[in-house]
Amino acid sequence: MDTKTIKKETNTTQTTERISGSEAIIKCLLAEGVDTLYGYPGGAIMPVYDELYKYQDKIHHVLTRHEQGATHSAQGYARISGKVGVAIATSGPGATNLITGIADAQIDSTPMVCITGQVASHLLGSDAFQETDIVGISTPVTKWNCQITKASDIPEVIAKAFYIAKSGRPGPVLIDITKDAQFEEFDFNYEKCKGVRSYIPIPKLNHNQVEAAAKLINSAKKPMIVWGQGVALGQAEAEFKAVVEKAGIPSAWTILGAGAIPTSHPLNIGMVGMHGNYAPNVLTNECDLLIAIGMRFDDRVTGNLATYAKQAKVIHFEIDPAEIDKNVKTDVAVLGDAKQSLAALLPLLEEKTHPEWYQKFKDLYAIEYEKVIKNDIHPTKEGLTMGEVLQEINSQTKGDAAIVTDVGQHQMIACRYANFNKTRSNITSGGLGTMGFGLPAAIGAKMAAPEREVISISGDGGYQMTIQELGTIFQQKVPVKIVVLNNEFLGMVRQWQQLFFDKRYASTEMTNPDFVAIAKGYFIEAEKVTKREDLKDAVAKMINTDGPYFLEVCVEKEDNVFPMIPTGASVSDVRLE
Repeated sequence: MDTKTIKKETNTTQTTERISGSEAIIKCLLAEGVDTLYGYPGGAIMPVYDELYKYQDKIHHVLTRHEQGATHSAQGYARISGKVGVAIATSGPGATNLITGIADAQIDSTPMVCITGQVASHLLGSDAFQETDIVGISTPVTKWNCQITKASDIPEVIAKAFYIAKSGRPGPVLIDITKDAQFEEFDFNYEKCKGVRSYIPIPKLNHNQVEAAAKLINSAKKPMIVWGQGVALGQAEAEFKAVVEKAGIPSAWTILGAGAIPTSHPLNIGMVGMHGNYAPNVLTNECDLLIAIGMRFDDRVTGNLATYAKQAKVIHFEIDPAEIDKNVKTDVAVLGDAKQSLAALLPLLEEKTHPEWYQKFKDLYAIEYEKVIKNDIHPTKEGLTMGEVLQEINSQTKGDAAIVTDVGQHQMIACRYANFNKTRSNITSGGLGTMGFGLPAAIGAKMAAPEREVISISGDGGYQMTIQELGTIFQQKVPVKIVVLNNEFLGMVRQWQQLFFDKRYASTEMTNPDFVAIAKGYFIEAEKVTKREDLKDAVAKMINTDGPYFLEVCVEKEDNVFPMIPTGASVSDVRLE
């Protein structure tokens, strides 16, 4: 048999130039479309900062006041825009200060690339000044990481980093680059990564599984959807809305899923989880079909797994195979990208409504409204409530604002009562529960979406964990609006101490500084509200101020967030008081 060699021809030509590793890093970032990065300089990353100085007209570096602030800002940037956030730091303590934000991004599936400087390669392992094994430290909390000791490896590794960070289920990637690699010169050219051997970011859609899911949905009498952030990450909002409306299914959300369909949508029946709405939590254990879309059955959602939706068939639409059957056993698993999977499902669904089943949600909502919601947003007691502050913000922003929350009681109140008309509007730390997330994340969110109103809502505890980022706001002139709901407690911990530890308030009462004076010290306009009659005008002034604004609202010290599912309890064992 005759054989011949076929030569693959290409019309593309690669141009190379002789540059340093540090300049190559900047050129790689520009090739990936990076226009903003957050960081803090130091010895081991100084060559890169020297190159940044030359490229100020093309890439904007934001000097945060702490490396943790850099990662949270990069997260906020990524969460509202869908782009990859970028953070940069030096070696040793600079690198380790990134870890909290990296871990937060990992569990909340946020695309982020972190670049750290490292001591020169000949010093590795010698306990040199500011040397830490950041690759070893970050391995459990990154999607991928890599150390570079040769300049010639920089383009390929950075291209791979961006591809891995944003593809499939997104996540954080860390690249550690030795100082000698930053100085070394090489012949530079850059190609974007289009695939990595053995890494399959999006599983191939199995249409038999889609058909099996459609069959279960079409035959269900009491179906219920719980959706998570996977809908937004897959840019599947339109397909999701079409599925919900065609099948007429009551649909609830996890805190990271909020906004995929508007809060006001009639089939949006609220939030599930420990402080979620009464109806979707209780009726999880009454539905005959539970359809999970882009969510991971977190313990704060499921409560006691031994009693979670045992009466129901379960369908799980998910991009990450590791999440299938991890916590909840599924009857039908549809692996794939949410946009593709839901688009394939839609034509197979029958048009339906479930009036009697839907009425159950309305009836239970009425109970929750009378026992909880009415008192939260229309209180008759003297002290201000967190709920009425959110209600006033809703009224004046008309539900179009992006709400960036810290972690604690205010976070649950904001998730429960904020109106989200747009996707990617609820930016919060979900899985890790990182106090200090809110303020720096709001900086990144506002810089990524300057056309949107971005409101940071924090408690007095979490706010003080990253309060130094007021300096970043001042220097960068970021017009973010900051609300601190001050109850002079670590409120969520205090609530647990009240309910489960006989009111032994161990180390939860806060003696706070003058927050308004601190904000004004950073040349940020500020006001403090202690009376209900002043709230409306104060919120209006905040919203109408062109620049950044700080508003402290003093709320009742010992208010609790209800409904509440105690740890280890069933989702149907909801406490309303």
